[in-house]
Amino acid sequence: MEKDAEIFAMFQTSRFIDIFNALADGIYISDAQGTTIWLNNASENLCGLPKSQLIGQNVADLEALGIFNPSVTRLVMESGKTTTTIQLVNNKGKFLVTGHIIPDESGNPDLIVSHSRDITEAARASSQLEETSALLKRYSEEIQLMKREANQNLSRTVIGNSRAYLALLDLIKKAAVADTTALITGETGVGKSYLAEQIHQLSERCAAPFIHVNCSAIPETLLESELFGYQKGAFTGANHSGKLGLVKMADKGTLFLDEISDLPYHLQSKLLLLLQNKTFMPIGGTKTYTADIRIIAATNANLLDLVRQGKFRHDLYYRLNILPINVPALRERKEDIFPLLHHNLKKFNAKHNQKRRFSAEVLDRLHHYEWPGNVRELENLVERIVITSKLDEILITDLPEELRNMGENEDHLLTIGGHLSLNERLEKIELEIITHALKQHKTTRKTAAALGITQSLLMRRIKKYGIAVDHSGDGSFDDPLFKL
Repeated sequence: MEKDAEIFAMFQTSRFIDIFNALADGIYISDAQGTTIWLNNASENLCGLPKSQLIGQNVADLEALGIFNPSVTRLVMESGKTTTTIQLVNNKGKFLVTGHIIPDESGNPDLIVSHSRDITEAARASSQLEETSALLKRYSEEIQLMKREANQNLSRTVIGNSRAYLALLDLIKKAAVADTTALITGETGVGKSYLAEQIHQLSERCAAPFIHVNCSAIPETLLESELFGYQKGAFTGANHSGKLGLVKMADKGTLFLDEISDLPYHLQSKLLLLLQNKTFMPIGGTKTYTADIRIIAATNANLLDLVRQGKFRHDLYYRLNILPINVPALRERKEDIFPLLHHNLKKFNAKHNQKRRFSAEVLDRLHHYEWPGNVRELENLVERIVITSKLDEILITDLPEELRNMGENEDHLLTIGGHLSLNERLEKIELEIITHALKQHKTTRKTAAALGITQSLLMRRIKKYGIAVDHSGDGSFDDPLFKL
């Protein structure tokens, strides 16, 4: 007992104060109502105010002044128990602060002692670590993408040097890394299916199945069972053991829904559920199944127009359109026509054991052609003329009729109205171009877009030349010139 008394005598109040002031951590003591009673030197330095201005002040007032935020003492008073939080002091440092209740002899709250530790550097180091980890992850993804790209020989299989196509390829690589839903749009024949497969082959799912479903090629009555499968005995004529659907077959891989615009409306809600929850229910089933798949959809239709017409669900459209990829038409990237022609000429020469070559006139004609069927039309045409050409040099006479007549039409435009003045001849040529475009595109909006002019300018030309537009809604034009 005597020894204990001696120790206690050594540690009188002044000694405890010296000990608390020696600590690097802050010590802050308030009464049960939050009035500041005492703080050590570390807390004084943190608050940026002398003790004389802090002692006697209530923590709520100091919190309102922004000395510290939030006040852990206030949080302890509100909760009635020990509380830990991250506190910002003087809008600078971050501190891990814990407030403790010190009860009196009766067990009622008497003091609140707060202990704070500076974690500013630790938080900064943690943030830097997160940034470094994110950077390393991105580099790792890029390295893996480069390896998959090398394995797939993407640079040797994708033909094109135009700015539009190079931008598209860059987007395809980004889409491959981002494991999310993608919607590929573009005209018929631009290569949507091929690009969807490239996204799969360059993704981390490349070792898993790539299931291609053409929504317009499967009868509507069979499409649901083909996609989601069915349980045994689900309907008359069903396989007695049931059927595994294409969704489940694509597990861990990619499900490519081509011509998504033709998906029946009653199936769109089921696809939406699959997109949102990765779950589906087979026909005749009583429980849901999961499918770890990535969905890529493609269409040459305007889905927003179908949404407005009530033929396509707007919520499904927005779920599909997370990563939109538009493939430009071949006429919008004419720089790629020559590389594509020579690539396909080489390919089909090898396939059919020929030594064909293009004449200069043929190359010029093919370069100025509009290619409504895009890359698919170009490939088919090159194979056709490689097979049917009479000589090794491919001549104009070897081309299909519509391509042979292109030059004649141009000559006609140059010689039309030989007895007229230059302005009269130009007006007659302009009239023929407009009337031909109106026949082809049916509406003034589409015609103006095809001619590269504004709709208001087109309407002025229609009025100038007296072209009577039939506004009955069938898109026809009542104009004597069309009957010549």
